[in-house]
Amino acid sequence: MPFVSGFKIGTEPVLRALCFGFDSGKVLVKQADGTPLIPAREDLAGLGIVPAWQHYFGDWNGSACWVVGFAPDTPAPLGFAWKGLRELFGRMEDELIWVAGRAGQLVHWHRNHCFCGRCGARTEDHPQERAKLCPACGLMNHPRVSPAIIVAVVKERQLLLAHATRFPAKFYSVLAGFVEPGETLEDCVRREVFEETGVQVRNIRYFGSQPWPFPDSLMVAFTAEHAAGDIRANPAEIADAGWFRADRLPDIPPPISIARKLIDWFCANFP
Repeated sequence: MPFVSGFKIGTEPVLRALCFGFDSGKVLVKQADGTPLIPAREDLAGLGIVPAWQHYFGDWNGSACWVVGFAPDTPAPLGFAWKGLRELFGRMEDELIWVAGRAGQLVHWHRNHCFCGRCGARTEDHPQERAKLCPACGLMNHPRVSPAIIVAVVKERQLLLAHATRFPAKFYSVLAGFVEPGETLEDCVRREVFEETGVQVRNIRYFGSQPWPFPDSLMVAFTAEHAAGDIRANPAEIADAGWFRADRLPDIPPPISIARKLIDWFCANFP
């Protein structure tokens, strides 16, 4: 059964509860024969670590899901470890990683909205919806989601890939960037591709979307065709960019990412 978002636990009993504990952007996992597992509620009972904040956020495969925030630098108990979500790619089923990512976004939101951004008063959890409410001025803040585009640009059976200045050595990916206020997604595709590489695009088509919890992005994917322009990489963001054939790809993102799904789409359609 896929994840079902929820705000309050209903009256129906649940088989078990999973606890997605976070500290400094890392999730607490139970180490079982080298395999990372999300701990059940009973796994954390009696360990002597007190959560700073906890919040029910849905159900997955018959288990209630709780996000649990711990104080900074809380040591991992014996048999447990703090792991970044990227460390779990390929070691835990994809859907559970995305549930953990959802939990991580909620912790990030909670820690950044403990106080009202308008008057400075301490906020409270809204009793009827997932939101932070200021009791002094009434300002309400919902969890932040930052939309971004990601695009596969094709030219004569070649794919535009770039090595961003922040990437590991020899790692390339398709272009991406955040949407600006008042901008359509298609306009963002045109702007980001041109700003980063000097290339103009046409025939922009929706491909799919994926939450990307680093820390709160929603990646909206497109395909597009080269329209005009030679590559002129923007050195502030792009260390290198080029056109690549399907049989000569550099190091690329892992299969779990929508960036990789775009690249796989290209390889399937332009072998």
